[in-house]
Amino acid sequence: MLAAKVVAWEYPSLDGSRQTLVRRVGDGSIITRFERTPLPQSDSDVVCPHFLELKWATGCPFDCAWCYLKGTLRFMPYKTRPRPKDFGKIEQHVRALLEFDGQDELLNTGELADSLMWEANGTPFSKFIISLFAGQNRHRVLFLTKSTNIKNLLKIGHHDRAVISFSLNACSVAERFEKGAPPVKKRIEAAAQLAEAGYEVRLRIDPMVPVPDWKEKYEDLIDQIFSRLVPKRITLGSLRGLQSTINQATDREWVKYVSEKSGWGKKVAFETRYNMYAHIIGYLRKHDYQSIGLCKETVSIWQALDMDRTSIKCNCVL
Repeated sequence: MLAAKVVAWEYPSLDGSRQTLVRRVGDGSIITRFERTPLPQSDSDVVCPHFLELKWATGCPFDCAWCYLKGTLRFMPYKTRPRPKDFGKIEQHVRALLEFDGQDELLNTGELADSLMWEANGTPFSKFIISLFAGQNRHRVLFLTKSTNIKNLLKIGHHDRAVISFSLNACSVAERFEKGAPPVKKRIEAAAQLAEAGYEVRLRIDPMVPVPDWKEKYEDLIDQIFSRLVPKRITLGSLRGLQSTINQATDREWVKYVSEKSGWGKKVAFETRYNMYAHIIGYLRKHDYQSIGLCKETVSIWQALDMDRTSIKCNCVL
């Protein structure tokens, strides 16, 4: 089998500099750079660094009402049913990247799939992919999940090149809109166990939804988190919906919360988003916590919060 070719490209960065980065490996079906968010030019454009995707699979076993995969995968015959790709091809492309003399990267395995959805099968993805990244000290692999199936991760001894990120929400919001996903308290417990095992653990509180009494509900979530662990990084995001997502949603009760147009679909109204972020960031700082990022937020929100979007440290970057 011929080695996969690594293609590099010069990209403009959010801070105005230019960097030569990997654009894809081989045909781009396994490793490719996320480029669907161009550099922001206007206040309504979203800020999102161009991270590397490791597209090992598509789909998710859960049924979140606002899941963008329902729109993204709408033309696939298997829709959002979990479907891994050929592990042999994945290994070939990963090894080509690891041998390439380029910038250090964090490869996101959870953009098109739940990263832990294949753990109950004969070849668990976690064991397979972490073994490929072991033995080198440049690149890392990111798992993004709502799953609590962490038994394979806990058995892996050498995992310093892995980052585990859990997606969380206020308990009542998750119960209403994240059908089939484990309860939030169990996700927090899984995150805590992995942190205790020495993994770098990050959290996403995303999408925040302005339900009645949202302040108390999200404060309670943060209190639950810090009662069990101190995550390495917390990324905040608010409810948003591409039109394709809205069109494919079977439960559209959440759509009433989004009204403002942006470079990434419809969002919660600006003032409400600002109030949610400002309040929760303030509450996190009461816990003496500072490592906070925003996901796919507009330039205007970054400016209103007086946060530096040019050196963004959010979930998907090193």
